[in-house]
Amino acid sequence: QEQLVESGGGLVQAGGSLRLSCAASGRTFSRYVMGWFRQAPGKEREFVARISWSGVITTYADSVKGRFTISRDNAKKTVYLQMNSLKPEDTAVYYCAARNGDYTGNYDYWGQGTVVTVFS
Repeated sequence: QEQLVESGGGLVQAGGSLRLSCAASGRTFSRYVMGWFRQAPGKEREFVARISWSGVITTYADSVKGRFTISRDNAKKTVYLQMNSLKPEDTAVYYCAARNGDYTGNYDYWGQGTVVTVFS
């Protein structure tokens, strides 16, 4: 069982930056594909970014490409999401997730989420 805890959310003005962190508790973090998702009010949860177990391969949603950067530190069992040039439409609850297996597919573990609010 893997427990994921997100942090770093908050209130930020448009154009600003935030860095989200997701800390894992298990021993096999380095084997997981890690992803970030978000859910805006009244909308379905959507994919934001993912990173391979080694950190070499990353994938981004078109809506965040060039603004967000996903990274990981396997020694610290933590995955990050650096968010720059934030827009009001980035307002959402952000979730991290872990997948034990191939780079794509369903995720096995989810965090509780951290709220990001971007105001103009």
